[in-house]
Amino acid sequence: MMGQENHSFTGDFILLGLFSSSQSSLVFCSLIVIVFIMTIMENTIMILLILRDSRLHTPMYFLLSHLSFMDILHISNIVPKMVTDFLSGSRTISFAGCGFQVFLSLTLLGGECLLLAAMSYDRYVAICHPLHYPILMNDYVRILMAGGSWLVGTINSIVHTAYALHFPFCGSRAIDHFFCEVPAMLKLSCVDTTLYERGVYVSGLIFLLVPFSLIFASYVQILLSVLQMKSPEARKKSFSTCSFHMIVVTMYYGPFIFTYMRPKSYHTPGQDKYLAIFYTILTPTLNPIIYSFRNRDVLEAMKNMLKGICFINTYT
Repeated sequence: MMGQENHSFTGDFILLGLFSSSQSSLVFCSLIVIVFIMTIMENTIMILLILRDSRLHTPMYFLLSHLSFMDILHISNIVPKMVTDFLSGSRTISFAGCGFQVFLSLTLLGGECLLLAAMSYDRYVAICHPLHYPILMNDYVRILMAGGSWLVGTINSIVHTAYALHFPFCGSRAIDHFFCEVPAMLKLSCVDTTLYERGVYVSGLIFLLVPFSLIFASYVQILLSVLQMKSPEARKKSFSTCSFHMIVVTMYYGPFIFTYMRPKSYHTPGQDKYLAIFYTILTPTLNPIIYSFRNRDVLEAMKNMLKGICFINTYT
């Protein structure tokens, strides 16, 4: 009963964060800021290029523009608060603020899981069934894929956010993490969360294992098709592209699966924090580089945009 009395919807949480007050932490924090700025710039440029250049008005780049927007929102949901807390020394976050961070994070994580699966299907169709590509990836299908990722991710997030925040938090409200994440918050609850953890496990199957299995199967089929190509150069290029894609996908899904599909008793704060860096900070930075900036069409679009900017500056 005391636990219920200590539970308040207006009480602040404390985010213990990723950094200590040492000199090395200041260097690490500065590095995080640089990565944050790079991520915002890369993904914004990617969205502008896709909107501006007609050659990039294809299903693949349409899905990539949504991925870039998700990455901007995701890293912006976490890093500014984390850096501000470190610099100001104040590590508190309101109950509502924590709830919003959980909601937006789960929406974007779930949506991105589904979107990455949709992108792998797009590549599978383009390489393995090129003649059927205009039919299988028409405007309706690509809008359905992107919209479905946002919608299903949002619905899943609403359910989990509402459920996770209704638990009574007793005693300490110190979350040993750099943002409000459900597994870290469950450790503060003074009631049995086993039933809810089963729900998280089911969501993990839907949003993590199923999409990852589909992505893996798609790339296996793609690689089999690549091996049948007659041109050694085309084989090498396609194999390189697929390899980079799978590395990024594994970096995203691997830590995510490890964090969300383990029972609460197996979670250790230090481990969870460093695993979260992969799917909250590193992959949003790598996605535009791996999926886009290594692509000839994107590089050409960037050259044209720079030429246009130089031309405008010359005559102004």
